Amino acid sequence: MNKEKFWYELIHECKQTGARYGVLHTPHGDVETPIFMPVGTLATVKFLSPDELKTIGSGVILSNTYHLWIRPGADVIEAAGGLHHFMNYDGPILTDSGGFQVFSLSKNRKIYEEGVHFRNHLNGDALFLSPEKSIEVQNQLGADIIMSFDECPPYPASHEYMKDSIERTLRWAKRGKEAHANADKQALFGIVQGGEFEDLRAYSAQETVKLDFSGYSIGGTSVGESKEVMYKMIDYSIKYLPSDKPRYLMGVGSTDALLEGVLRGVDMFDCVLPTRIARHGTLMTSEGRINISNQKYERDYAPLDKECDCITCKNYSRAYLRHLFKCNEGLGLRLASIHNLRFLIRLMEDVRKAIREDRFLDFKNNFFKKYSLNSTDSRGF
Repeated sequence: MNKEKFWYELIHECKQTGARYGVLHTPHGDVETPIFMPVGTLATVKFLSPDELKTIGSGVILSNTYHLWIRPGADVIEAAGGLHHFMNYDGPILTDSGGFQVFSLSKNRKIYEEGVHFRNHLNGDALFLSPEKSIEVQNQLGADIIMSFDECPPYPASHEYMKDSIERTLRWAKRGKEAHANADKQALFGIVQGGEFEDLRAYSAQETVKLDFSGYSIGGTSVGESKEVMYKMIDYSIKYLPSDKPRYLMGVGSTDALLEGVLRGVDMFDCVLPTRIARHGTLMTSEGRINISNQKYERDYAPLDKECDCITCKNYSRAYLRHLFKCNEGLGLRLASIHNLRFLIRLMEDVRKAIREDRFLDFKNNFFKKYSLNSTDSRGF
């Protein structure tokens, strides 16, 4: 890909930890890393407008290839001028390959060398997705960053199964790169797999790097394994990834996992966690997670989080938010989602500052102490 369009600039490594501060240069703007990326599965981050996303400091946001292929259709979005025009978001966008949805939503999938045959999760229609088709759809969608089509293996899986899986994923990655029609406009990332096996992670990472992608993702994490195993997966993979390319840990969004990922050299994260729990009234605050529906907030007229600068915390009380949730008012879902996303984006702003000032280990340790967390805490936060 043309370096003028997309490239990663490593600016500083923390002297305490080696954690990375850098900048992603994309066709739709520059983004500082490490970064948390909100998920907009259906070309929308649920309950937030594009203007609100900009207000809370969002940089890159995600959309889902499989779901947009199903509806409204990649051709519809292409005719609208691409995903940026269709959803009116002028910042950088990343689309995943659709692979995770194929393997998580379809019970009757059949994996072949040419691709995967499966059923539409909405109406049962027969569908086929191959590396070439995934890239074709993502070319039509027009995101700044697109992902290779891979198998997302189950956890746990045997060493033999995982070896066969990553060999296929590597062949698919090569086919997808060869099919990439917009290499001058869209950065294509490779995905490292290998489950919990150190030798397979090393092999997958080394062979994927040989294909020379614009960035690299660590896949197959946050699929049911313990935090301790997930961190090992990162460790086994990341040491083989080049320092001059961005590193993306897929599907991770709890505060403890974000900080542990940054500690290990990860630059990019995404997860539906903050907006999903927000819709159920669970809010991330400087006092830890709270359930705003609890009766103790009925007459609590303080801001949701006195340390937060989002519009929710500047303008509304805990009592009002509780009232909205008890009455099933949509405004409550919006305000909660805005706050949770801003909480994680603000956390990453603080992380970047700590890295630049060579004190990220102190920052991480103080954060874990404040919330009584440890690196393998299954609760997360």
